[in-house]
Amino acid sequence: MRLLQAEELFRKVLEGGSKKKAARLLGLDVGSKYVGLAVSDEKNRIALPLSVLSRTKTNINLMADDFKTLASKYSLAGFVVGYPFNLHGQHTSDGVQVRLLAGELYQTGKLDDLCYTYWDENFTSKCVEALLHPLNLKNRDEAKTMTDKFAAVCILQGYLDNMNRKLRPSDKSES
Repeated sequence: MRLLQAEELFRKVLEGGSKKKAARLLGLDVGSKYVGLAVSDEKNRIALPLSVLSRTKTNINLMADDFKTLASKYSLAGFVVGYPFNLHGQHTSDGVQVRLLAGELYQTGKLDDLCYTYWDENFTSKCVEALLHPLNLKNRDEAKTMTDKFAAVCILQGYLDNMNRKLRPSDKSES
């Protein structure tokens, strides 16, 4: 696993798709107990909710195996990892959990062919919680995992929107 700048990862995705299958991205919302996952569509325009992985100190190898399986299944080029930057775009102390997970995944050696970038996750969970509030979910664990999954969607969608605006050649015939 190699850390890339946001634009560099998206260029890799645009160039890396084969004729059979386009390269896609996996969005991660990293928490202390769960990691919410979202995957991009084949055109890398829309983020779709995927699942939530449980996170413990002892299951990093299992998580790496899960990510490897997802990479194969979805033709992943890399990960967009939500990161809690401050309002000036600088690292925060809350980012320790995120950097720790990235470092642990790197140390497994199982994801060496994949790249990742960090993307600002500020307010994603709060936004999702506000959207889910009217559903009045009674089960606390279900509400938490739903929040994590859709926070990953928000992170990945923000990245895709930004990169598509910046780097994708405009093509009026595509919708």
